[in-house]
Amino acid sequence: MTQLPAPPPAPEKQRFQFAKYQDFALVPAIVLLIIIGGVLNPRFLTIDNLLSVLQFQSELSLLVLAQAMILIVGKMDLSLESTIGIAPAFAIALVIPTVSNGLGIELPAWTAIPMCLLVGALIGAFNGFLILKVGLSGFMVTLGMLTMLRGLQEALTKGQTLFDVPQSFLYLGATKWLEVPAAVWIFVLLFAAGIFVMSFLRQGRSLYAIGGNKEAARAAGIRVDRVIWVVLIIGGVLAAVAGILMTGRLGTVAVSQGAGMIFKVFAAAVIGGISLNGGKGTLFGALSGVLMLGLVEQILRMQGVSGYYINASYGAVIILALVVTRFATGQKQE
Repeated sequence: MTQLPAPPPAPEKQRFQFAKYQDFALVPAIVLLIIIGGVLNPRFLTIDNLLSVLQFQSELSLLVLAQAMILIVGKMDLSLESTIGIAPAFAIALVIPTVSNGLGIELPAWTAIPMCLLVGALIGAFNGFLILKVGLSGFMVTLGMLTMLRGLQEALTKGQTLFDVPQSFLYLGATKWLEVPAAVWIFVLLFAAGIFVMSFLRQGRSLYAIGGNKEAARAAGIRVDRVIWVVLIIGGVLAAVAGILMTGRLGTVAVSQGAGMIFKVFAAAVIGGISLNGGKGTLFGALSGVLMLGLVEQILRMQGVSGYYINASYGAVIILALVVTRFATGQKQE
């Protein structure tokens, strides 16, 4: 008598994979915040107000874009907070006359933006040299760089705010393209480019490979140190772009420009699903984190909540996001 084959085993019940949906988890929250803001204050849903939120978050979004890529590759850069101030300050000081607190070199005005971007790239390159070639701790290197750059900016400007801002900075920070602030177009396009590279190109996928397992990435033929170095340089350039937009929007470079922004950067990145351990998260999730913080901040401001409580909320957001991720994924954050 022929024995019938045993029936296939019943498929195991799939456990809900939180990580698959984490990048989109903030979308319903963002929609809910928009509805809540509209209910609390009808002016919240006006086009002008929403565009104002986007423009105000444009500088933060570029820092988050830079930090997200650096975190994914397994590093972090605290000096982005100071780069957003020192890069435009140094570039402008090379252009403006001594009577305006410049250095007296008075380069042509058109060189201000290229100089600003160059300063950002050099800061990222120097961080990479100390981390990759000298073998120093990335956290300590960028923490020291944050402090040093802040002091250099104070010395450069003699503690004064720079007011004589070149027209090119003012144009990018204040003009509108198709009735939308240029700063919004810039950060959206840069995020779109970053998402495309990280999702579809081999160079972008290599960041995840390095952040996930550096030795395995080397075995696969990825030039790990070169990729990390390039990412740090790109991060510095993005921070310089953020400095251009902030300077243009405000019309000045304050000595404290960018101070405290690193906390918002990490808050947005963490709630957007970027892992502090490297190798996980998406730029779309990071952008969602920026938008969520911007909406929460605008709602609280329109309700008359003190700025002190708003600043305190960023630390609470980081802790809450870490707790939720810990229990949803079962993974510890070292």
